[in-house]
Amino acid sequence: MASVLERGREAYRAGRWADAHESLEATPRGQRAPEDWERLAVCAYLTGRDEESAAAWESAYYGHLGAGHPAEGARCAFWLALGLLMRGNGARANGWFSRSRTALEEGGILECPASGYLLVAAMLGALGSGDAAGAMDLAVQAAGIGDRHGDPDLRALGTLGHGQALLALGETAAGTAKLDEAMVAVAAGEAGPVTTGIVYCAVIVECMSALDLARASEWTTALSAWCEAQPDLVPYRGQCLVHRSQLQQAHGDWGDAVDTADAACRRLTDPPHPALGLGYYQQGELHRLRGAFEQAEAAYRRASRAGHEPLPGMALLELSRGAPAAAAQMIRRALLEVRAAHERTRLLAPAVEILTAVDDVAGAWRAADELAGLAARSPSAVLRALSEHARGAALLADGDPAAALGHLRAAAAGWRQAHLPYDLARTTVLVARCCSQLGDQASAALDLDLAAETFVRLGARHDAAAARALIVEVEAVAVGKDTNPLSAREREVLAQVAAGRTNREIATALVISEHTVGRHLENIFAKLAVSSRAAAAAYGVEHGLL
Repeated sequence: MASVLERGREAYRAGRWADAHESLEATPRGQRAPEDWERLAVCAYLTGRDEESAAAWESAYYGHLGAGHPAEGARCAFWLALGLLMRGNGARANGWFSRSRTALEEGGILECPASGYLLVAAMLGALGSGDAAGAMDLAVQAAGIGDRHGDPDLRALGTLGHGQALLALGETAAGTAKLDEAMVAVAAGEAGPVTTGIVYCAVIVECMSALDLARASEWTTALSAWCEAQPDLVPYRGQCLVHRSQLQQAHGDWGDAVDTADAACRRLTDPPHPALGLGYYQQGELHRLRGAFEQAEAAYRRASRAGHEPLPGMALLELSRGAPAAAAQMIRRALLEVRAAHERTRLLAPAVEILTAVDDVAGAWRAADELAGLAARSPSAVLRALSEHARGAALLADGDPAAALGHLRAAAAGWRQAHLPYDLARTTVLVARCCSQLGDQASAALDLDLAAETFVRLGARHDAAAARALIVEVEAVAVGKDTNPLSAREREVLAQVAAGRTNREIATALVISEHTVGRHLENIFAKLAVSSRAAAAAYGVEHGLL
């Protein structure tokens, strides 16, 4: 009959983490080799016993040092430190990283897998401090050591870091290729379970940040299958559910997305997981989109307390509540603070929406142009559609609905191809506004009706109400009840013209650019069928437009 220890080792090889943990834990301490302590550390981590995992890594570290194997002890110290770091215990983590380095120095070891793992630790620090170029150099070195010493875990982590650094540098296509390389390795079972989970989750996060929903969906499906094949797994299930909820939201399955997000937060709460803040943020996003603003604010606050900044969601919530100035302050601050290109992606499109709402057309254009640059370097069709939508919104705010239409229709085509109904409906509303400003009220009403139907089906109550209000305005213009053909902003410009102010003075008074003033004047002349400022002012006075 096999001993308890042998049963534990066999269960470990088979990936039965709970069984392996039970047998290894039942084995008398004196019978455990350092490698058995490592197995116990991994099993404890994978079954949600974080402190027990740390204690086992510590025993493995001392066991290897006592056996005269400093390189193996240093490697165990790294994994102990990384686990502490992922749980937010930075001071303890730094202490164990230091012990890992000391073990190598005292052993006179220049290069081994442990030295490569310490490069991974340094790479994480460089990424966190914004030194993407330094992080990339460290990641390449780490992966090289993994290759030379035949360590697939180290190679995978180095490749992952290389991809993350490239993304932070704005090299989206090259970064995505590296992430795919890391994912292929872990999907093929080359790496251990801890590294596999880390790489899966990190790559999906990067794909979601870069709006590469196709890749995110593919790898989320793979992560789900990997988790389901190992029923005892605890650490990655919750975060996997958050990503699944994000994708369900994007594809219009909002009811399922709410249920999935709630399940994710339950899993991530006990014990608290680093992804808990992301889970709360996802709950906030779904509440906001469904018009439950108080619940959204509460969820965003929980996300903030859990260490996840609730932007751009909180800013968009303020905009929906009718506080555009507060929203603009939030998004401007975030854009000043966030420097990494792949992190700015999630802020730029909301920035265009918010800044146009406060008539900061110049700021909206800066955001739209930056987003266009990121989209040009990205393989993401979703990012390209988002960029087209942003440029269309900026052109519309700039008083050029005719030019805006081309970009908005390109965005709509992208949303249809990607099967993203909410985004399609939002773009359709802007198309309708363009048509209305160009005098085509019939097309505007049709587009608004289609958008409103989508909003109602999804449960987007606030958007549905706004679309219906626009339908009323468009229909009023169509039947002649609204005798003022000018938009609110155009009426403000006309009033300034009637007061005798120059374009520069109007731009200063209304806090817009001179170019935007000129565009509004062109539209005013066209709508009133006049050719001069004096004639426009006279028409405004005669017809009661001022």
